[in-house]
Amino acid sequence: MLPPAASAMRRGSKGSSVSASPAPAASEARAALAAGVLCYLLWGFIPLVFQQMAHQGADAWEIMGHRAVWGLVWALILVMLSRQWTQVVAVFRQPKVLGWLALSAVLIAANWTTYVMAVNNGRTLDASLGYYLNPLLNMAAGAWLFRERIDRFGVIAIVLAAIGVVLQAVALGHAPWVSLLLAFSFAGYGIIRKRVSVDAQTGLFMECLLLALPGLAWVVFIEATGQGHFTASPAATAWLLFAGPATVIPLALFAWAARRMPLSSMGFLQFLAPTIVFVIGALQGEALGSLRIASFAFIWVGAAVFALGAVLKVRRASDTAETIVAPEPGLLDDPAEDRMDALGENPPPVR
Repeated sequence: MLPPAASAMRRGSKGSSVSASPAPAASEARAALAAGVLCYLLWGFIPLVFQQMAHQGADAWEIMGHRAVWGLVWALILVMLSRQWTQVVAVFRQPKVLGWLALSAVLIAANWTTYVMAVNNGRTLDASLGYYLNPLLNMAAGAWLFRERIDRFGVIAIVLAAIGVVLQAVALGHAPWVSLLLAFSFAGYGIIRKRVSVDAQTGLFMECLLLALPGLAWVVFIEATGQGHFTASPAATAWLLFAGPATVIPLALFAWAARRMPLSSMGFLQFLAPTIVFVIGALQGEALGSLRIASFAFIWVGAAVFALGAVLKVRRASDTAETIVAPEPGLLDDPAEDRMDALGENPPPVR
């Protein structure tokens, strides 16, 4: 039998081990929040990067070519660091999976190209609207395609967003095609990536690989014919090389943060990027009349309702064993899918 002092020491050591365990979790939570904020800040300010490339003379197609080529290099680094070569090889052995990834690559290429064209041609506000609409459109697509339930907060958010789009069309005199193309291409990409069983880094690498082939061909062609700007100046070279990390690093940060943060936190953070993009467009003098402001007001209120619904949803699920993390906005796998299935909120895969 231990003496009282020894027993106290033993209890103290056990107590210290128990009380010390939340410290790493709290530290990881702070790191995840920092990574999430940083990735959305990078996405928010990325229009300024593309505009600098345009100032060096590069058009959207040249920027896309370099984005695909140098994005592949950085995606390759991620695969090497995560040691996922066996998964990459497995994808090549599954023609059906490879075909779906080829389609997702086409959709994200259309999204990226539209975005670069928008922010480099005075349509930054349109780009902002597209990414405000995206999470609401994802929710509607989930209900339509996968029979996912939409609560009253979701219905209200979608209705408010629809009113905002109608007001935007009235203000512009036509449908906001740039915003809708961005939102629908991103949503379509997300639907495909949700159902393709490939890890985030592997899927991103395969998509970059598929895009890098035509991207490299285009870059070589324009450089050979004197239309390219990669070697025009050191500044042009630096900015176009930066297209790689500007594409991949935010995705890597999001992939890490999304698996360690609750849905409510990511639900708020995902509106940070389009808000920054909106401010950039407004400060650059893009037309913003009263009707267009009213349109964005409906979108903002819809986004707030969406975020509130996410918070309440997490609180209702607080008794579950695992924390629900945020589904990713189209560019990566959905890390929450298996956990949402456990809660009975996702139906079986569509056959």
